[in-house]
Amino acid sequence: MKTALKKQRLPLFFLGVALLFPLFTDNQYFIYVVGLSFIYAIAVFGLNLIGGYTGQLSLAHAGFFAIGAYSLGLLTVDGGVPYWLAFLLALIITTVAGTLVGLIALRTKEHFFAIYTLCVGYIIYLVIYEWDALTGGVRGLIGIEGFAPIGMLTFNSSTSSYYLVLVFLVLTVLFMKFLTESIVGRTYVAIRNSEELAQTIGINTMKQKLISFVLSTFLAGLAGALYASFTRFIGPDISYTMMMFDMLTFALVGGLGTLFGPVVGTLLIVILTQSLQFMEDYRMLIFGPLLVMIVIFYPRGLVGGYLVWKAKRAYKKRQHEFEEKGSTYEGGD
Repeated sequence: MKTALKKQRLPLFFLGVALLFPLFTDNQYFIYVVGLSFIYAIAVFGLNLIGGYTGQLSLAHAGFFAIGAYSLGLLTVDGGVPYWLAFLLALIITTVAGTLVGLIALRTKEHFFAIYTLCVGYIIYLVIYEWDALTGGVRGLIGIEGFAPIGMLTFNSSTSSYYLVLVFLVLTVLFMKFLTESIVGRTYVAIRNSEELAQTIGINTMKQKLISFVLSTFLAGLAGALYASFTRFIGPDISYTMMMFDMLTFALVGGLGTLFGPVVGTLLIVILTQSLQFMEDYRMLIFGPLLVMIVIFYPRGLVGGYLVWKAKRAYKKRQHEFEEKGSTYEGGD
């Protein structure tokens, strides 16, 4: 029990900071930005699942994020569907779309898969941008319903919405922890390391890749639905390639194939960009080189680099203990 708690000290510390953060600031904009970062992190978890653990780089992720957001917006604004039913339907619509795309996309491999999904993402953007009668086109959707009450709990303020999003983020982290530490997660890693070898040991790689892809789109849709209610306005830019590469940057900086990489990468970059807002267009002169340095010195991301350092430290410690035991036995002889 003590060992398990010791291993989770850092995550529990950051969870405590997240819970206490709104209590130590009156700035609603800061609360809004951090809450938005949590939503992006949920989407990046989906990208991390298919890209980091399964080894399939999907560049349509922002498109599925937008499908979740627009599904919720259209169902509540135009359809008059009760909020939480619309929320559930948005997840189902995104998952079905992900399944249909995955059945075709996963017949390709490596860079062909990346190019195919990039095209799919851009098609989703064009549909949203051009289908003015349905999506509002460049005007977007305005006046989307905020989070509906759950029993006695209401989410009318930025702080209450922040805590609801945090709950969804914690549930996502727990789901990812359970998944990646299970036999299914190890199957995904086996496919990432060598798909041919995974097939030789009896793994149905097509089926497992499809499940991973669908789960990633589900998380993207979940993040999109949360985003729509959190901001209450959405436009076609959320499906554009720029959003896709922002998510990919969050994943790379945090660390692909790590459990907490999406949270660390997203929070770090969002907070850094917000801190440099006063520099306006010149902020990229600082942000760009910093990003390049992180990628050069931490190719596995910040969390990945920390885990490598931790593993090396543990190895040296065990080696030192082994050498001490060896010298003790020699002295005894």
